[in-house]
Amino acid sequence: MARRSATNHLPALPGLQLPGAGTKILVAVSGGLDSMVLLHTLNELSRVERWKLAVAHFNHRLRGRHSDGDEAFVQKTAGAMKLPFYSASADVEKIAKEEKISIEMAGRRLRHEFLARTAREHGARTIALAHHADDQVELFFLRLLRGAGSGLGGMQWRSPSPADSRVSLVRPLLDIPRVALEAFARENQIRYREDATNNSQDYLRNRIRHELLPLLRRNYEPGLNKTILRSMEIVGAESDLVADMAHRWLAPSTSDKANFDELPDAVQRQVLKQQIIELGLRPDFELIESIRLEPGKPVAVSVNNRISRDARGHVSRCRPLVPSFGGHSVTVILRRPGLVFFDGVRFVWGTGTAPKQFRPPRKPAAGKEVFDADKIGHEIVLRHWRVGDRFQPIGMGAAVKLQDLFTNAKVPRERRHQLIVAEAEDGIFWVEGMRIAEPFKVTAGTERLLVWKWRRNGS
Repeated sequence: MARRSATNHLPALPGLQLPGAGTKILVAVSGGLDSMVLLHTLNELSRVERWKLAVAHFNHRLRGRHSDGDEAFVQKTAGAMKLPFYSASADVEKIAKEEKISIEMAGRRLRHEFLARTAREHGARTIALAHHADDQVELFFLRLLRGAGSGLGGMQWRSPSPADSRVSLVRPLLDIPRVALEAFARENQIRYREDATNNSQDYLRNRIRHELLPLLRRNYEPGLNKTILRSMEIVGAESDLVADMAHRWLAPSTSDKANFDELPDAVQRQVLKQQIIELGLRPDFELIESIRLEPGKPVAVSVNNRISRDARGHVSRCRPLVPSFGGHSVTVILRRPGLVFFDGVRFVWGTGTAPKQFRPPRKPAAGKEVFDADKIGHEIVLRHWRVGDRFQPIGMGAAVKLQDLFTNAKVPRERRHQLIVAEAEDGIFWVEGMRIAEPFKVTAGTERLLVWKWRRNGS
């Protein structure tokens, strides 16, 4: 990792980290402060470093003509520098709704796919991004609030593209605070465009930037950036060590290795995480813990996609469930939208922020219910009714035996053991053919919704 400063016409920019001489670089430029400083600095230094630069801009189409104005501004700048210019656009908001993911997540994926594709077309193996030190601090709190673990180590100076591991992402400004970039742009008369969405309180990252961080700096720690960046460096180094230990344990050439159960918890989690990624699945804490703590127990992650780990710590896919009524069960992770089949019933779910003053319909659509997602949690179990099960239907003051409810509802005995129940950590929240559970209903204080849909084959 080289640390240098601009030495040509632009004055020094302390902390700048640069790729090796002669590298072919695709520079991702949004038109904002940080990316314009990056572009001007790399273009100036390319005379000495012999880089071959190209400019790429992705139009998210979130701000109408303002987004188009950003694209035109970046294209004009690239033209003035006589650099190749590549662009693409997509209706990110529409795609996010279709895929039931956040706008930020959809934009990130589409942007990285475009950058990786463009880098290959340009013959470049390096993409320069303009993330800076303030981005690192915001990312730390963003991931902390979302329950990340090893991700608290933050971004690295160099990392593989999430869209193509053969392409490297580099972040030359990663050690530089935004205030230094602002001063640099002002002193060197570097023009850039302001993005009004950076001030919108609709995005969690913006609330962290404009509300949480100023509060912490004002009332708790004036030197917050330095403290957090130091912590991120420590966490990142330790995460790298654990990942390396897991990689060595998984290596086929490792003959004298400890049993999986003898490994430290952190290494166990990383061993499972690496295997889940190799299966083409997205690991999260609930999924990893489910298979780590209960070997041999299948966990459903999507339609016809169930995994488990054996006593040796090896993760593999399970056979698809064969519809047959009985005593088996399946664990389901609800963190992301998904779909799974269980004994002849198709289940689909999704979560999202509860609109203000939301009230579920008095008579929901057939095969659909809405619950308080936070009361249910991220992990549930689908199974059949068992003798002794208790359930509190909405409107009732206490839980009663399901067997008594079946008797009152005149459910035939042969039918009872065929009905499916969905169980959270704090109890059963849904029973096929019954009312929803009182403890899990949507209330005025509900912040997140779980939309739960089901359909039995042939119905």
